[in-house]
Amino acid sequence: MKKVSFAEFGGPDVLQLLDAEEPHAGPGQIRIAVRAAGVNPVDWRIREGQVLGAHPIELPSGVGLDASGVVDEVGEGVEGVEVGDRVFGEGSSTYAEFAVLSAWARMPEGLTFEEAAGYPSVVETALRVIREVGVQSGETLLVSGASGGVGSAVLQIARDRGIKVIGTAGAANQDYLRSLGAVATTYGDGWVERVRELGHVDAALDLAGSGVLRELVELTRDAQRVISIADLKAPEFGVRFSGVAGSMPEALAEAVSLISRGKLHIPVEKSYTLAEAPAAHIDSQAGHTRGRRVLVV
Repeated sequence: MKKVSFAEFGGPDVLQLLDAEEPHAGPGQIRIAVRAAGVNPVDWRIREGQVLGAHPIELPSGVGLDASGVVDEVGEGVEGVEVGDRVFGEGSSTYAEFAVLSAWARMPEGLTFEEAAGYPSVVETALRVIREVGVQSGETLLVSGASGGVGSAVLQIARDRGIKVIGTAGAANQDYLRSLGAVATTYGDGWVERVRELGHVDAALDLAGSGVLRELVELTRDAQRVISIADLKAPEFGVRFSGVAGSMPEALAEAVSLISRGKLHIPVEKSYTLAEAPAAHIDSQAGHTRGRRVLVV
């Protein structure tokens, strides 16, 4: 089978599409014929060799955590899923023709493989940071870097819970944020004053790592009500860095519920082939994403 892997840490050029042995499902796992794989910032952070305790790896390593596809192997002790089922979930080395998943759910009706591949880590992260920042119905949440995958999920989940959301993004994504129920404003010079004009902020999320933690603490007046998933310097500002995932099965179940109720939709901005994985990483790292990027197998 074909698989994207890297033998040394570095830039996108270390990614190679190689022939590899097919993986097999162990106890409590399933194997899928991959149809699409989600491209997440954690993928290129791992490729660069950033210290991410939740994802220790050994080289050479495959790439990718999220995928959708068709079950073709069921491991020992697994119940409730059969060969031929269409599923999405989380595993390892998902930039490949076959991948083993450790958490999964059946795909909701009407969802394409490309769309489904973009949900697992994004929804888990969104649910986790909303919980960790402690924002409640009736409060206002500021989301810095709101137009990407996690931001898109946060905006919709928060609005479903009765939370007002202010989102920052580039000028081209203002209408997109508004379509998800957010009060939108641009980043750049004067953004703090623009946010203040929109009202009081109870809690804030840094999803882009764009060096705004000091300002987020200033706006909330409480570092404990700010969470970052993208700035490793967060502790220097008294801010928590959230990098350890919670329960993926629970997140997938919540994703299925939200999607089925029409409360969550994350568009796929661009699709790539496995051979185009370096380009997908370059685009993901550049930011300014509207929704998700995925690899199509």
